[in-house]
Amino acid sequence: MGKNLKLKAARAAMDMTQQELADAVSVTRQTIVAIERGDYNPTVRLCIEICKVLGKTLDELFWDS
Repeated sequence: MGKNLKLKAARAAMDMTQQELADAVSVTRQTIVAIERGDYNPTVRLCIEICKVLGKTLDELFWDS
């Protein structure tokens, strides 16, 4: 699992900090940092919540095409 640059880019495009995203999906900022670094494999439920907040699909943020 590599870095999730798509998640980082989508978050930045919405001018949202890691903390703001974390608060929106009820996790810690450290969890968002770990996901973006590729150090943590989030649950499908968390992936879906992140997608809802960022207005993206699972394919766009988490799965390689």
